Amino acid sequence: MDDAMDENRPGESLRERKKRETRQRISNVATVMFRERGFDQVTVAEVARAAGFSAMTVFNYFPRKEDLFLDRIPEAVAAFAGAVRGREPGEPPLAALRRLAFRFIDARHPLGGVGENFAGFWPVVADSPALRARAREAVEEVERALAAALAEAGLADPELVAAVTVAAYRTVCVASVRRQLAGDRFAEIVEDHRERMGAAFDALERMVP
Repeated sequence: MDDAMDENRPGESLRERKKRETRQRISNVATVMFRERGFDQVTVAEVARAAGFSAMTVFNYFPRKEDLFLDRIPEAVAAFAGAVRGREPGEPPLAALRRLAFRFIDARHPLGGVGENFAGFWPVVADSPALRARAREAVEEVERALAAALAEAGLADPELVAAVTVAAYRTVCVASVRRQLAGDRFAEIVEDHRERMGAAFDALERMVP
């Protein structure tokens, strides 16, 4: 999903910034092309030419074509596991994940499930079997990473907790995406999204000791 390039990040070296900007440029160019022509109608070589890089460079940043469009997968994996590992002392893991969810929502972050500019993104995914399959794999990757972090936190049955947490999060997001695609008022979608996300975490916290 395309996004504006960020300013310098604290502690980021020049080399790291250049790599991040190159990755973002490639993804942004690919996203525009996929939206205009459809994912299956655009080749990696065409993306590389349009972005001003070689195909080899593109594959260095994105081993799979699907990841050019679903470029937030590594960020999602790191964010969910990182929320648990970086939580405040004494803070329950689900409380940390709730904070992450609402931080994403309030920032209209692509991983938060609601955003005024997302309407052109999801139809591309829906129209491509390859993207749909990669999206399912991404959910599994997030679930595995979260389970590992929950295990480190000492939760009983971390795989189950990770599975139900990711499923609840995904269910709320999918419902809101469908409403956005249906043309519902954005302000109403956001309000309902926040309420349903909160209710989901309330239910999760009742389930998990």
